[in-house]
Amino acid sequence: MSMRPLEDHKAAVRRLVNEVMVGGDFEVLDQIYAAGAAGPARAWITPFRASFSDLDMEIVELVAENDTVAARFLCSGTHTGDWLGHPPTGRRFHRVPEVYFFQFTDGRISKAWGREDTHRRLRQLGLH
Repeated sequence: MSMRPLEDHKAAVRRLVNEVMVGGDFEVLDQIYAAGAAGPARAWITPFRASFSDLDMEIVELVAENDTVAARFLCSGTHTGDWLGHPPTGRRFHRVPEVYFFQFTDGRISKAWGREDTHRRLRQLGLH
């Protein structure tokens, strides 16, 4: 396998973070996700961005192998909308770690799964 597809896969994850998660450009989802996968991504990302309107994500590491990109992020944001049944607090969480895996099919993200430190986020927001 040439290195180019691996770099392209990492570039798609960077676009997801920078253009969609931070920038709020949901049209990009249709460009980087496989058919049928953009809708579920939009359904998760839309309410999260509404809960944390000034969302910022730092890409710590991207590792690509075969058809998968493993990603580590640090996420920050201000609680400006309902989240997990909690009304907005106006408080900010800082650098909450996240780890995600993105599987690619024909150059587009076809599956994504991961873990976030929700407990740390709740604690920093004074909700736990």
